[in-house]
Amino acid sequence: MVEHLPSLRHRRRERRAETPARGGADQRVAVIGLGRFGSSLAGELMRRGWDVLGIDTDARLVQKYSDSLTHAAVADCTDAQALHQLGVHEFTSAVVAIGTDIEASILVSSNLLEAEVPNLWAKAISRQHGQILERLGVHHVVLPEHDMGERVAHLVTGRMLDFIEFDDDYALVKTVAPQVVTDMPLGESQVRRRYGVTVVGIKRPGEGFTYATADTVVQKGDVLIVTGKTHAVESFAELS
Repeated sequence: MVEHLPSLRHRRRERRAETPARGGADQRVAVIGLGRFGSSLAGELMRRGWDVLGIDTDARLVQKYSDSLTHAAVADCTDAQALHQLGVHEFTSAVVAIGTDIEASILVSSNLLEAEVPNLWAKAISRQHGQILERLGVHHVVLPEHDMGERVAHLVTGRMLDFIEFDDDYALVKTVAPQVVTDMPLGESQVRRRYGVTVVGIKRPGEGFTYATADTVVQKGDVLIVTGKTHAVESFAELS
């Protein structure tokens, strides 16, 4: 059940009176679990102007972040009634950021789905955990440790400056322009036909990124933003 609920409501009234509205109803999010992942996420959402309700079973964590979030509460969200008392069913977005307690993660996600929260995100600590959450109907499942491990592996073993992989084996890569495409327009180097990738952005030393076109002449030292199938962008980056 919810603890400190009266004080939470009191803080809500005080902050509504003292602080101008940050955003509409579609900019409210409940973050359940205020560990490293949840607290970092909640802080970034606050920085972006969202109203954030942070919830955790650990009173010390709630106290730690109570002044930096719009609202904070001590509650066990495996109890559907606790979620209802906090009004989470009225939010358009919620994030289950619970760490290693898989059972709690599943129960909380089930409660939020039952409450018909339109946009539900949940952290998974393994592929199996993620599959269970997906089968439940969670709209977005994230594996932060796994995804970061894959990303760093690409950066360590390759010549990429940054790497982001999406669904369907599709990736976005930042890499230094290989010699085979320099000193000529992109249209002439035929990057897409020869290497199966598309150059979408280019950055020259001391300048900002700009969109790339077929007439863009690539120079030595330029940094390119390249998209395409993962194996294709990996191979292209290795040319540099």
